[in-house]
Amino acid sequence: MAGTLKNVTDADFDEQVLKSDKPVLVDFWAAWCGPCRQIAPSLEAIAAEHPEIEIVKLNIDENPATAAKYGVMSIPTLNVYQGGEVAKTIVGAKPKAAILRDLSEFVEAKTA
Repeated sequence: MAGTLKNVTDADFDEQVLKSDKPVLVDFWAAWCGPCRQIAPSLEAIAAEHPEIEIVKLNIDENPATAAKYGVMSIPTLNVYQGGEVAKTIVGAKPKAAILRDLSEFVEAKTA
């Protein structure tokens, strides 16, 4: 069951992401971005399956300051923040399995 991802903004980014006590994956996206829409169901599924990592979305058109601060030049960009720092960056649309491989250090492996 896929969940709905929470949106963060420039205003609440520090509170929601940088001060989180667990890893937070931020999906930098925009409504006009086809690949962003393509990976959204995978991210929702990962969020539902892996409560140990928080997954949120940041619309770069509505929140340009945070995207600029972290040098987001192309979307989708997925940044994992841990302890207030960028711990991993994933750029581009990938299948769910590839995203999970990239997140392996932050999510527990699920056995079939």
